[in-house]
Amino acid sequence: MDETKNFPTMIIPNGTDISVNEHGQLSIRTPGNLVIQNSGVYSVIESGNGSVRIDPEVKVEAVSVQAADSCFVAGQLTAWRVRARTIILERGAQANIMLQESESLELDRNARLVGNFASEKELYLMLGRFSRQLRDLPNGVFAAGDERRRIPAEAAAGAGAQSERPTVSPDGEREAPAVRRQEHSEVMSLVRVILEREIAGTGAVGSAREPLERLLELVRAGDPQRLQTNFRYLFSQVESPSEPLQRARDMLSKLLGAS
Repeated sequence: MDETKNFPTMIIPNGTDISVNEHGQLSIRTPGNLVIQNSGVYSVIESGNGSVRIDPEVKVEAVSVQAADSCFVAGQLTAWRVRARTIILERGAQANIMLQESESLELDRNARLVGNFASEKELYLMLGRFSRQLRDLPNGVFAAGDERRRIPAEAAAGAGAQSERPTVSPDGEREAPAVRRQEHSEVMSLVRVILEREIAGTGAVGSAREPLERLLELVRAGDPQRLQTNFRYLFSQVESPSEPLQRARDMLSKLLGAS
């Protein structure tokens, strides 16, 4: 009985929301400071008014980490997006962050940071410029059955539409049609890469293989009218589409100017 008294006490503050999504990923949203002392895969880690800390020797994988003040990493963090006033990597910390939204970033000389794109558009354009290298990666890099083999679905996104009319950028400057064409080409290259990886993961007799192969043919053909007419139907023929495919469908809709 005395031994049970030595276990730590867990306190869940008022206003805290804890849930599990359909993929079994835990989401924790709390109004105050949040300290993660247990390794795991999370969907959302959020501190509404305080800071988030990942303790040493703790490995966290999360889709989104948000903190009103600071995000301290003393262990290992892999995240698609980290949003905080300050991101601090302490001694020996390792972080793989695709998109970081912060006013300042502090790294110990022995910490390691991979990623660190400032916006999704910056990420899309960078991946687009290296689409050939992505296609040429050995298949072993993307192990079959591993959901992480796929390029993030957001990579299929892209700002802009098919029209060649000049558009107005956020700073008020007009973008030339050539720039828009380049972005369109880069995004389509990424869509092609994602479809190729998805097809490789369905197997030779997968039910999703045929519609995905038809989609890939349309993308390779470079006929936006045929693609706009058929891509929604072809996506609908994929039973239980993965999250990357669902997002790719939505991004294609935006890219092609579909309603």
